[in-house]
Amino acid sequence: MRLKEIRKSRHLTQLKLAMELNMSQNTISRYENNERDPGIAELILIADYFNISIDYLLERTDNPKINY
Repeated sequence: MRLKEIRKSRHLTQLKLAMELNMSQNTISRYENNERDPGIAELILIADYFNISIDYLLERTDNPKINY
């Protein structure tokens, strides 16, 4: 998952992102270190926050744009 790369490119700390998404910093850390997988609701929340596709977040495509 590209979460760490995306977060850092936006100059966000894990704590700031966690607060924005109403999650714990520990949860963000676990997602970034592949110790835990986000559920569908969390994937949607993260993708919507960054305005990217879930496929991009999950490294299924290199195109971050959302295709409707």
